[in-house]
Amino acid sequence: MIASNKSDIKKSYILHQHSTSKILFMKKYSIICLALGICSMAYAQPSREPYSVKQLDAAGIQQVKAETTGGNITVAGVDNGARIEVYVWPGNSRDRDISKEELKKRLEEDYDLSITAENHKLTAIAKPKHNSHNWNRGLSISFKVFVPHNASTDLSTSGGNIGLTALTGTQDFTTSGGNLDVDHLSGHIKGRTSGGNISLSDLQDDIDLSTSGGNIEAKKSHGNITLTTSGGELHLTALQGTIKATTSGGNVHADEIEGELSAHTSGGNVGMTNLSCSVETSTSGGNIDVSIKTLGKYVKIGNSGGNIDLQIPSGKGVDLTLSADKVDASGLSGFKGDVKKDRVEGTLNGGGIPVTVHGGNRINFSQK
Repeated sequence: MIASNKSDIKKSYILHQHSTSKILFMKKYSIICLALGICSMAYAQPSREPYSVKQLDAAGIQQVKAETTGGNITVAGVDNGARIEVYVWPGNSRDRDISKEELKKRLEEDYDLSITAENHKLTAIAKPKHNSHNWNRGLSISFKVFVPHNASTDLSTSGGNIGLTALTGTQDFTTSGGNLDVDHLSGHIKGRTSGGNISLSDLQDDIDLSTSGGNIEAKKSHGNITLTTSGGELHLTALQGTIKATTSGGNVHADEIEGELSAHTSGGNVGMTNLSCSVETSTSGGNIDVSIKTLGKYVKIGNSGGNIDLQIPSGKGVDLTLSADKVDASGLSGFKGDVKKDRVEGTLNGGGIPVTVHGGNRINFSQK
């Protein structure tokens, strides 16, 4: 009995030592990772001081054309102080301590950097001089542009982010992999990214934004809005107008939408709340949960495989069609028509707005 106790004590001691060593290792590992992360972030931040600044005639610039092969581009509308700031920093971490003289030498030897302002147009182009570019000597060249609010833009970067704010002209912008961040714009707005995320707020008029794989977050905007992602999620909040949003596989979240909403996903879930609009939505495999505060001109919901929960306001005239493997529409008020296990078809309160729901597994329909 005593030997057994000693054996147990020894085992407990070994386990305690192993656990303590593991904790100490994890602490050291976390500290190292944190330190590396801080260093990485410190390097990733471009210099706060611009490489060069060109002052512009605030009243003269009506168009901005900017191109760069790896840096970021931001354009902001201003009342005064129109200018373009150029930021240059090394493209790899080994050169983070490079001198300003060496930076200038590489820029002049390996890149064409051109900035002109004529005929009410600002043009800023940065590109490598040679096709067989030595990436070990690579530089990242970014532009920050400050122009009158009514300026139009034509922007492109092969990998950096693009930001636009406080503009009222026509905006056309593309990045091969960076994020798009746009706010307080009006006019014709068209943006593309091959893989980054899109964030937009306080936009109006014609809005067309797409990404090949990132998420889209849209809020507080109105007009004709088209949003497309090949695989990311859609987050739609406080939008008004005609909204078309599509994802090939991500989830769809919508809240406080007014006007007409068409939102579809090929495989994700759909969640919509506080709708005051016409709505059409579908998914090929996820679940759908829709809550409507004020009915619009129609409701169309389709689901190839999952469940559907739909709640509409009570007391409204509706032409109702529900079909799925199982339909639960108990407690209908003012209903006239046929009720079956897999189908409900008829009118609420004399009929009116068409509400058509086709589901795969189950439909839960209710009024509030």
